[in-house]
Amino acid sequence: MPDDPLAAPLTRTATAISDGSYELPVYPFVEPAELKGKLGRHPLVIIGAGLVGLTAACDCALRGIPAVVLDEDDTVGVRGFSSRGICYAQKSLEIFRRLGIYERIAAKGVQWSVGRTFAGSDEVYSFDLKKARTHDVSLQPAFINLQQYYLEWYLVDRIYELGMVELRWKNKLLDLKASNDHVRLFVDTPAGRYETQAQWVLDASGSHSVVPQLLGVGAQESKILDRWCISDVRFNHVPPIERWTWIEAPFNENRAVWQHLMADDVWRLDYQMAPDADPDAIARPEVVNDRLRRQFGPDVQYELVWVGPYAYRSRCLDRFRAGRVLFLGDAAHVMSPFGARGGNSGIQDADNLVWKLALVLEGRAPEALLDSYDAERRYAAHENIRITNRTTRFLSPPSAAERRLREAVIALAREYAFARAFVNTGRLSTPTQYAESPLNVGSGGGHVQNVALGLPDGSRGDLIALLMMADHALLGLVFGEIDAIDAPQLEALEERYPVRFFCVRADEGSTSAFPTVIDADGHLAAQVGSGGSDIALVRPDLHLAGLLDDASAGEIEHAVRTVLGIER
Repeated sequence: MPDDPLAAPLTRTATAISDGSYELPVYPFVEPAELKGKLGRHPLVIIGAGLVGLTAACDCALRGIPAVVLDEDDTVGVRGFSSRGICYAQKSLEIFRRLGIYERIAAKGVQWSVGRTFAGSDEVYSFDLKKARTHDVSLQPAFINLQQYYLEWYLVDRIYELGMVELRWKNKLLDLKASNDHVRLFVDTPAGRYETQAQWVLDASGSHSVVPQLLGVGAQESKILDRWCISDVRFNHVPPIERWTWIEAPFNENRAVWQHLMADDVWRLDYQMAPDADPDAIARPEVVNDRLRRQFGPDVQYELVWVGPYAYRSRCLDRFRAGRVLFLGDAAHVMSPFGARGGNSGIQDADNLVWKLALVLEGRAPEALLDSYDAERRYAAHENIRITNRTTRFLSPPSAAERRLREAVIALAREYAFARAFVNTGRLSTPTQYAESPLNVGSGGGHVQNVALGLPDGSRGDLIALLMMADHALLGLVFGEIDAIDAPQLEALEERYPVRFFCVRADEGSTSAFPTVIDADGHLAAQVGSGGSDIALVRPDLHLAGLLDDASAGEIEHAVRTVLGIER
């Protein structure tokens, strides 16, 4: 990997100190059909088999979209046991529930909800997400910690299980040329070079992607550079299973520290380093050993699993769509890891994009629908970068005035509860509200949590199970009695568009011409803001498109066409 400040981690200096329990799978190189003389013309090519590219590929496989994934490596994660991303938010866990790997994540990972922030030895802020209204009704927890390579591993297994998607390992993109109706890709492999073509291309090849430059897509990049050092450690004596952060850690020269538990009883410790720190020096095992003893005491017993530095600058492309090429994950945006907004944002990029691309490929929505991906996810990237940059400025004040402000906040937080909300060690990842989306009908855009429901077949399930019963179509949730609309009119809409209507009732005593969903706790109604006699349109990515109150069949059709990008 090039020595680039955007690289995270800088694996050229990483030192693996493991007993081998982190051995990663190696996937075989299979000679592509193009090298055997066959013309390659694919509906979709995904560049990059990292977390985001695999999430998109798995979603394609689930929807029956044929796709090819190109990756220059032959394994998951980063060689050398690097944990990389570890903290996955509720929205991402809901996505993985739909993709069919959530149970493996929950079984392997570590759930947590309590976070504590310290300045020196003083606790200046704490929270418990189990008590927060933002996370309280989903069937998935607020956060699960798990090393990124496990998620990638599970996604690969699931893709092979589903079929439809061809994973091409040891296939490195060399060049790309786009035209109006297809994209030509030039690829290098151990067996030689070949050309293939795609109707659409998703670039998920990370922060070092060459594709934006090849297509002339510019980017905005911050000047702030922050250096950190990861230490993955197993302890004989286990600390509390909570997220602990230090704004000023006396054992780290009064710089910030993060402490998280991951799978396999491995603790992830992130130490903020001086801006001019030497990456090779801060990652030497003897330096890390000294740092650990200063934090946990001279008698601490531990195994150092992995250590390596990383550095970052925030960066965002000027556009996420360039004709038939769409950018997602770190290829589109890079941000600091504070609040777990990086990987989670990339996962949500894939969730936002694939349902739209599926409808376009099926001929059920116009190509203009893909413009909403750029509008929604570039807005999300700017929001996440703005939030994480504020954390960066709080942890590393660039001016004397900001340093005095931070000192005042910490001093007040030690004494007064009102000031603790101003302590900023990372605003935790939350789903972006697409308030200005062109797909909204009324006040839509908010995320709908994966609530428990009684399903039409009489079984207990959740909103995601209902979505899958509807074949990932747009959900029309009918609350109460809508007298102006009869069943044949809604059935006609179902025949013309990818939308499925369900009646939502509080109990099983009511009957309806449409399949009935039981919302016994009223959580679904509360999530969509239903007043009891309206229709909620919920998108396949579980974002509310809008509420229709006292709408005619014609108005409902117009709303459906708006959500599908057919009308503006």
